[in-house]
Amino acid sequence: MALYGLKQAHRPWYEHLSKFLLEKDFSRGKVDTTLFIKRKLHDILLVQIFVDDIIFGSTNELLCKEFSHDMQSEFEMLVMGELNIFLGLQIKQTKTGILVNQSKYCKKLVHRFGMENAKHMATSMNTACYLDKDEAGQSIDIKQYRGMIGSLLYLSASRPDIMFSVCMCARFQSNPK
Repeated sequence: MALYGLKQAHRPWYEHLSKFLLEKDFSRGKVDTTLFIKRKLHDILLVQIFVDDIIFGSTNELLCKEFSHDMQSEFEMLVMGELNIFLGLQIKQTKTGILVNQSKYCKKLVHRFGMENAKHMATSMNTACYLDKDEAGQSIDIKQYRGMIGSLLYLSASRPDIMFSVCMCARFQSNPK
């Protein structure tokens, strides 16, 4: 589930929300302080705050409904239903599990960097490949090159198979050719 449209000033809103959740028997995450956890018998309800959006889920649908009702009685907000897209991640929930992909993000990257006509490959890079500096090569736009690497690092959240290739390219950021 996701809640959207909380347009208050962020810090005071977060403080008010935190206080409200702690009063409702949530505990704050130890590592991520924007994660709130509520345990009820053998069930768990997780609430993740991101700026002015809330994502929540539970092992018990009744806990989700109760949480949604509590939040709407305290705050003016919309319940948007099941989470479909979050931070460029496309999420599909099925009976067998949760599928996460970034296909829209990939298409956007291909267009952004003008690679619509690039050759498609089944694997991203041979791990036995040796790369070194090409001093005689043509210099390229360092800002665009670093932008590609950053974008691909974000993509590796759902595509760990590209991590080796991206890190290999990242080694040559100082003077790409």
